[in-house]
Amino acid sequence: MSSTGKRPNVIVFFTDQQRWDTTGVHGNPLDLTPNFDRMATRGTHLYNTFSMQPVCGPARACMQTGQYATVNGSFRNGIPLSPDAKTIAHYFNDAGYRTGYIGKWHLAPGNKPVPEEYRGGYQEWLASNVLEYTSRAYETTMYDENNEAVQLPGYRADALTDAAIRFIDRNKQDPFFLFVSYVEPHNQNQRDDYPAPESYRGRYTSRWVPPDLAEFRGSAHRHLDGYYGMVKRLDESLGRLQDTLISLKLDKDTILVFTSDHACHFRTRNVEYKRSCHESSIRVPTAICGPGFDSGGQLRELVTLLDIAPTLLDAAGLEVPAHMQGRSVLPLVRRQSADWPDDVLIQISESQVGRAVRTARWKYGVDAPGFDPSKDMYADKYVEQYLYDLESDPYELQNLIGFPSHREVADRLQQRLIRRMTAIGEPEPTIEPAPPVRSGQRQVLDWELEL
Repeated sequence: MSSTGKRPNVIVFFTDQQRWDTTGVHGNPLDLTPNFDRMATRGTHLYNTFSMQPVCGPARACMQTGQYATVNGSFRNGIPLSPDAKTIAHYFNDAGYRTGYIGKWHLAPGNKPVPEEYRGGYQEWLASNVLEYTSRAYETTMYDENNEAVQLPGYRADALTDAAIRFIDRNKQDPFFLFVSYVEPHNQNQRDDYPAPESYRGRYTSRWVPPDLAEFRGSAHRHLDGYYGMVKRLDESLGRLQDTLISLKLDKDTILVFTSDHACHFRTRNVEYKRSCHESSIRVPTAICGPGFDSGGQLRELVTLLDIAPTLLDAAGLEVPAHMQGRSVLPLVRRQSADWPDDVLIQISESQVGRAVRTARWKYGVDAPGFDPSKDMYADKYVEQYLYDLESDPYELQNLIGFPSHREVADRLQQRLIRRMTAIGEPEPTIEPAPPVRSGQRQVLDWELEL
């Protein structure tokens, strides 16, 4: 409960394609995220948070339903979330909350307006199905409950934030659940650009480059300036929402969560920006503050987007439905004993039919050649693709798969991966071991496979 004894308000601040290491609390030296960093320090910082399906639509389907993409059915972009699917909004509706959605949806047919039956139960609506196709940096068009086009002034992130502030002010008397889904720092598809606000253009050119982007070929040196500028403006938007809550005296009564659908590898792992099981695709910044989460500290357990919906329902005093495959992190925040999983399963579609298991130390990934990622949710036969020691190689620069010295580790992780896959209803696969790397032979790097 909030400080007033009422159920707490809940706001989800959802970004698109944001790497975890854009934040100061994860070591970025450019001071891009002072508001997020303060939120993570004063609230609860979920230090190891992952997208379990690093593609826009599937990640959002997982987030809304608390189910894996192969369970809710939206395992790639272009597959709408079923109108019969129960989302987090339905449960807040049932509890008397006013629910609202603003921004990018990506779970309906088409690119522009979203038919009412595909809106996931949200009551107030101002969104586009694929926002990057109905807007540009300074031209924002979304659609209201009547599917009427609404043009909003200002830089796009600011325009969505303005709409969110209006929603909060309208609904400040009663409990509300607001999901604000930004498109930043996603690239602008039509021009393959990362359009920052004009005032930030050039500010971050030739500044800090993460080790993986510095090591491998890709577009980072061309795009990081704009990408960082978009991150900076998002953080300013977060600060504006925090200021709004303070001014309306809602800050002690509102749970605020910040996270992203997936990250960005800037064409270093495949031919585009995501759709791989590498840290640069799956690891995202996540923090929660407000009732139940203030002074929660930094949690190092492995968390995924599947855990967000159960966590927010639990924190609002609502029952977590049995069909959700994620878990509430509240027992971790309270330092109560919790049988928390020590690994996470990552699924990937579109670029490949792939799977990976990630533990605190290791990443083990497999691929299913011959299967069609546009049609096949899963496969019955995979081959080993990579093994990384994240303790000594956190940016995954050295692929250890096939090294005889790591065969035993790979075998153990293979069994972990199979257990994880079958536990969520996938058929038990066979996994072909990688051919041994001979003494003196150099392991081929992932990006070289694309040449």
